[in-house]
Amino acid sequence: MNSALQSRLPSLPKSGRFNATLAQDSKAAQEYLAQAARTIECAGTDRAALNQSIRETKEAFFRRHAVAMYDALTENCTLPLRVSELVYSAGKHFPGLLPTRKQIDAERALKKQIAKEGLEIDQGVFVAHVLADERCGTHLIHAMLRPKRDAEELLPEFKRNGRVSIGDTTVERKNNIGTVTHGNKAFLNAEDDDAMAAMETAVDLVLLDDRIQVGVLRGGVLQHPKYPGKRIFNAGINLTHLYYGQISFIEFIIERELGLLNKIYRGHSQPDRHGDQLEDVIEKPWLAVVDSFAIGGGCQLLCVMDRVIAEPGAYFNLPASKEGFIPGSANLRLPRLAGIQGARHGIFFEKKFYAGTPEGMQICDEVVEATDMDAAIERNTKQMVAAGFTSTISNRKALRVGQEPWDVYRRYMAVYSRQQSFCFYDQALISNLEHSWQPQTRHM
Repeated sequence: MNSALQSRLPSLPKSGRFNATLAQDSKAAQEYLAQAARTIECAGTDRAALNQSIRETKEAFFRRHAVAMYDALTENCTLPLRVSELVYSAGKHFPGLLPTRKQIDAERALKKQIAKEGLEIDQGVFVAHVLADERCGTHLIHAMLRPKRDAEELLPEFKRNGRVSIGDTTVERKNNIGTVTHGNKAFLNAEDDDAMAAMETAVDLVLLDDRIQVGVLRGGVLQHPKYPGKRIFNAGINLTHLYYGQISFIEFIIERELGLLNKIYRGHSQPDRHGDQLEDVIEKPWLAVVDSFAIGGGCQLLCVMDRVIAEPGAYFNLPASKEGFIPGSANLRLPRLAGIQGARHGIFFEKKFYAGTPEGMQICDEVVEATDMDAAIERNTKQMVAAGFTSTISNRKALRVGQEPWDVYRRYMAVYSRQQSFCFYDQALISNLEHSWQPQTRHM
């Protein structure tokens, strides 16, 4: 904060050091935050600078007490909570330190990302400090790998009928193959809160049905003027929803990584085994079928697949520099496929990887004509379990433990949660969107 600005701002109360017990420091923090809130009311247009100072005080509290908070909220790591359940329980039990659901909903109702004050940053920083602790972070990762209640409720119908629709997304069983068809017809199969929640539920159903041995992920058919009757694998994050403040940091940005993508990569965790180091999870191999393109989040999904096939001309890219945030776990996983130089080219220089080119074939395994795609899916899924399901899963576990151990992923997600929350509320994000996407000309 520059000295001229500091001289005209009202002074915040002194925050203290937070070196006592959780109960004592919580009381002190709440008193400080109540006084600080009154100060901010007098700050007018300069309140952002004061909010930053308060945010730093909150992080000092989390640095000291995030583990104790997590233990209190999860009954000493015995209660599995999804990240959304965790942060809103924390908002209730530690008022002022984290926002309540009502506060987040009120900001979302503003329908402009730029109009929000950044309450979700506190959530991202808190989650980061939980994940940074080996014991609590591992428990949270395993909790997010449990099946969603929505999936458990739909499972009898899916087992009975072999098909379930969840909005525009469908999941279907045919023999030993479970196919998830991602759909978001109004937005070129882009990703947003509802679409990602549906896809995670669909993935859960594939993992829960013991008649299924291989999962397939494909984009749905669109009736869009530009793509009539055409399949699109995934258009990435819904930038219109992002601009208008309708992308949730917790339910989308964080739970998408710890839930949807990590379930494809690792499968379902088992109760009471969160400290296990033997990869004792319930998992299945996955095939991605890329029609048209896999942009942003679509490309991130390819990084957790066991095999990728694509039609000629399909491409994969991570337009992070056009948006202004971290492209999920791609920074961790894409270098294993494209090399660190290729990953940097993709993340910083908007490089497109085309199926059939040497660079594209580092991500894609086979190029298939659209007319031959169904036969290619059948052939590939059959080969994926040709040695037997137990052999496939065992080899999958053995490959993963060398590539991405639990602790490596946990530490990545700790950094990701903190830094992504800063990106999510950076002015450059809005400027990038207005320049490259022009969302102000688009409608929800």
